[in-house]
Amino acid sequence: MTTLVSTTDTVTRDALAVLQPGFTGTTAPDWLLRRVGEGLASVGLFGRNITSPEQLTALTARLRAERDDVLVAIDEEGGDVTRLEVTHGSSFPGNFALGSVDDVHLTRSVAQELGRRLAECGVNLNWAPSADVNSNPGNPVIGVRSFGADTRLAARHTAAYIEGLQAAGVAACTKHFPGHGDTAVDSHLAMPRIDVDLDTLHARELVPFRAAIAAGSKSVMSAHILLPALDPDRPATLSPQILTGLLRQELGYDGLIVTDAVEMDAIAGAYGIERGSVLALAAGADAICVGGGLADEETVLRLRDALVAAVRAGELTEERLADAAARVRALASWTQRVRGDIRESGAAVQEGTAPGTGVSSDIGLIAARRAVRVTGSGDRLTEAAYVASFSAEANIAVGDETPWGIAAELERILPGTGTDAYTADASAPADAILAAAGERRIVAVVRDEHRYAWMGAALDALLAARPDTVVVEMGLPQSDPRGALYVATHGAARVCGQAAAEALTGTKS
Repeated sequence: MTTLVSTTDTVTRDALAVLQPGFTGTTAPDWLLRRVGEGLASVGLFGRNITSPEQLTALTARLRAERDDVLVAIDEEGGDVTRLEVTHGSSFPGNFALGSVDDVHLTRSVAQELGRRLAECGVNLNWAPSADVNSNPGNPVIGVRSFGADTRLAARHTAAYIEGLQAAGVAACTKHFPGHGDTAVDSHLAMPRIDVDLDTLHARELVPFRAAIAAGSKSVMSAHILLPALDPDRPATLSPQILTGLLRQELGYDGLIVTDAVEMDAIAGAYGIERGSVLALAAGADAICVGGGLADEETVLRLRDALVAAVRAGELTEERLADAAARVRALASWTQRVRGDIRESGAAVQEGTAPGTGVSSDIGLIAARRAVRVTGSGDRLTEAAYVASFSAEANIAVGDETPWGIAAELERILPGTGTDAYTADASAPADAILAAAGERRIVAVVRDEHRYAWMGAALDALLAARPDTVVVEMGLPQSDPRGALYVATHGAARVCGQAAAEALTGTKS
């Protein structure tokens, strides 16, 4: 590919510095190492890049052999969205579980332990937490990723999460500004539109972001949403009114502004990734996230050269690009400094706590147990059961490679427990479940039942035939509790499933 200018050119190095690309494989490819040496300041990691903490540590060490201050970013929210534990489920409950407990000390501790584990593996930027107020329970992409629908609750837990994460030396990236909670469309697939007035925006969506700024969030991620009250033409990621006017000037935010992935259809489909990246930088963004779907050298070079060409053509000022690159490098310097301070402090380790934090290494399971709610008067499980998991397609942020549910833990506690998954395509799922269960007690596991009519119908049929059925909701518990026992876990992380199994059997691991 023919490049526009020498790779040692200042503008070219700045263009590389503002990119946060992904890659394929579990080792850093040669092209990525070469671009890091030429000025690429950030790398994004996804589930495909991680097999174990040891492998991840070796990967980040190899990147830092090329550039010791490189930002290694990850989308590790815990709960339903995990990359660190993508193959077996997260050791930490997600935001909604933490919000349901509403103990900010617990939230801070969970985030600190998650941050410690990330930092131990060499990760220093986490694209989390989600500060979205989940005001629309039908939201297809946020849901349990939010602390909840209560604005003040979301604000105080957003702040606590940031404090905990950054105390571990990992920069937080609060998302999705100016708020993705009142959408009915997934921005991975199309452009969501939020038709609220400015008073509602300030009273609801912006409150957690104000709390995040006050808590010192080192970065903020923009949302690919159209907010006509502020900009009727461009989504937030590309809007000077929203990124510069609202976030920088009105809210006074001075940290790094990161875009959500530019290959998402809300940007790529309408503008293309090159044009979208130029517009985002011109609007006030400092770093371009790309690589969840597009993860190769050609993509990095296309974006680099598009930014350089925009500067040469006067569409993007050299000063704006230089300012953005400087903010990226400043964040990299902060991560180095704070990690050094943590190492020097050498805090004493108490028995049962994570090194240097005083936080229990089992804090994720502790939090998940506190988030479980059991209602109903039915008996607990004492014998082998049959677990029927009702599966719908997960949104792209969550992915479909991470297991969820309670079957594995129930099988361990109650040998002979069986399980199968049922989808909307299944013919007469209730009849199939009844036949498979035989005499065993049925445990029906759902995630966001309120969003899927077929799940509700199948549950109705099951409960009519077997009133002793247990219902476990691992998403948003919007339907009325039903079943002999109704369990709300407030999330589908592995520890949420473990906590639910413990609650149903009266045992602890």
